[in-house]
Amino acid sequence: MIEQLIVEMITYYAGDAPRIQHFLKVHDFARTIAVLENIDENTIFTLEAAAVVHDIGIHISEEKYGSCAGSYQELEGPPLAEEMLKRLGFSEEVISRVSYLVGHHHTYSNIDGSDYQILVEADFLVNLFEDDSPKNAVEHALQHIFRTKTGIRFCREMFGV
Repeated sequence: MIEQLIVEMITYYAGDAPRIQHFLKVHDFARTIAVLENIDENTIFTLEAAAVVHDIGIHISEEKYGSCAGSYQELEGPPLAEEMLKRLGFSEEVISRVSYLVGHHHTYSNIDGSDYQILVEADFLVNLFEDDSPKNAVEHALQHIFRTKTGIRFCREMFGV
């Protein structure tokens, strides 16, 4: 089912290779962190779905607001994710949580749940690299964002901090 969702998102982002590469990397980090943190399979499944669609609102945000700011993605993304997940036959429980995660993945306060924490960490690992972030930005994220042992380890080892 996750593979079907990946295919749908590749089609959705057709012609936008950087965004396709981004969500695939976030998905892979999210799944790997979750498995190494011994997260239960149901939570991993929901996390994987959320990681695949987490930035689904980026194109409409750019069209409507001329910006891909996180707040616009959080506003525009959930309805798009819900529609796609419903069409693919995901359960209402999974759709509800994925919608919540898509609508909050750029909000770093009041993180409620291992799926939310890991999604944020995976997105940060990819964004810090893709944005060629300076060492001080990596250190700030490490201190203020990362909470899982695996996410902290990956961040330290990837960026040499």
